Amino acid sequence: MDLRALRYFITVLEAGSLSRAASSLYIAQPALTAQIKKLEAELGAQLFERSHVGVTPTPAGQQLYEDARRLLSDAAAMRERIQRMPQEPEGSVTLAVPFLLSSLLMGPLLARLKASHPRIRVFVLDDLSLMVKKAMLDRRADIGILVDTAQVDGLHCRALAQESLYLCGYDPEGRVFPLLQAPEGRGGRVGDSGRSDRPARPLIDFSDAAALPLVLQSRRYSIRQRVEEAASARAVALNVVHEHDSARVIRSLYACGAGFTFTPACALGDAPAASSDWLVARVIHPEIERRYALATAADREVNAVMQVVMDALQAVVRQLVAQGRWEARIPG
Repeated sequence: MDLRALRYFITVLEAGSLSRAASSLYIAQPALTAQIKKLEAELGAQLFERSHVGVTPTPAGQQLYEDARRLLSDAAAMRERIQRMPQEPEGSVTLAVPFLLSSLLMGPLLARLKASHPRIRVFVLDDLSLMVKKAMLDRRADIGILVDTAQVDGLHCRALAQESLYLCGYDPEGRVFPLLQAPEGRGGRVGDSGRSDRPARPLIDFSDAAALPLVLQSRRYSIRQRVEEAASARAVALNVVHEHDSARVIRSLYACGAGFTFTPACALGDAPAASSDWLVARVIHPEIERRYALATAADREVNAVMQVVMDALQAVVRQLVAQGRWEARIPG
């Protein structure tokens, strides 16, 4: 197995066809097919499912694709280090992030690192919070953002931020608005280290929110688990009218007025365009919070590249909170 074979493999997977890949690589298709078969023989695994419409990766092929991209990136970085003496940290880092947090944080983070440390490459794994934790324990990620996890055996966790859950949905007939309570003040709840020019959100008692028609994901998701815990503590039943695992389906349901949902502050920016009928209220009694921790392997030293990425991530979090773009709090 050599780097050229891995490049050929990646090209085939991304093209979805041996013929298209051969054309882009300027090699004959039989030669490319032979290279893929040789790679499969060396690994002892089938990498592609072949059909008349092209090729699709097997689970082994998908895993090799992720590993090969990182390996080739590291090889390119090694070549650059040999060719010239680096003046700044360089290398690659894999960062595992929960789905709902990635759209808020990753754009500012990657843009910031591109400007300040162009020799650092960041690979992002965005997935369910449970899978982010698994990626860290399986050593598939160097840095992870864990949800509601203070400590994990084998990981070193540092508090990053915490946020509240909000009730969101359309209320065209105005039946829910009378249930809302006056906000505690202006400026949101961004903590001592930040400020916000946005008016504070109104409040809603959890018992009132639980009685509304709700569209929620299943109990395998952390938000649903926290909501279930609050319902149990208050001895109230959740009025779930739609339950789906897909976040896109949930969004489509509450966006068309089929019910209300519980949303963390980081996802408020993904809500439909605001209107007089759109309701966003912070849940209280109890207030449901999500806590985020920055995690690294406990038995692995944080190198210079990882430290740069973690420092940049913490700086982005502080900036978003200070600007009021994330209604969160920074512990301590």
